[in-house]
Amino acid sequence: MINLQTLVLNADHRPLSYHPLSLWSWQDALTAVLLDRVTLVTSYDLEARSPSRRIPIPSVVALKTYLSLDRHPAFTRYNIYIRDRKTCQYCRKHLQADELTFDHVVPRSRGGRSSWENVVAACPGCNIRKGSRTPVEAGMPLLHLPVRPTVRELNRERPEISRTELHHSWIDF
Repeated sequence: MINLQTLVLNADHRPLSYHPLSLWSWQDALTAVLLDRVTLVTSYDLEARSPSRRIPIPSVVALKTYLSLDRHPAFTRYNIYIRDRKTCQYCRKHLQADELTFDHVVPRSRGGRSSWENVVAACPGCNIRKGSRTPVEAGMPLLHLPVRPTVRELNRERPEISRTELHHSWIDF
């Protein structure tokens, strides 16, 4: 029971995010249910008990208020990889997230910032080859110009998740 997680859905009953899948610990989900912040959709066949109550452990909850998917996601390494479809933006090689690096289009040594508009996914070889030059100087054109995505745009790239990794009560969502 310690490692149980709860799938969190938006008010329209779609996952808040796919990257990573929107999950809370069962304790946080149970607290949100008790505080009436979420609706219990389905529960595990387990209960939390107090001296006066038995409460089902949430498997899936839905937010009571809709959270807009047009907001911007956090600037993280993994979100950069999702935006760039886990593809090196120089050589177009598709890699796993743990095989990628990220590269500053305008190098930090030249005042480039760590922002959505200046960072791209790159394979280690291309990152080293480009060095502290711009893509034009290095003769390495970008596959796509980096842009700041919305949560909706990141969610278009759904991960391949094995059904064995998901609790059966999550499959419908």
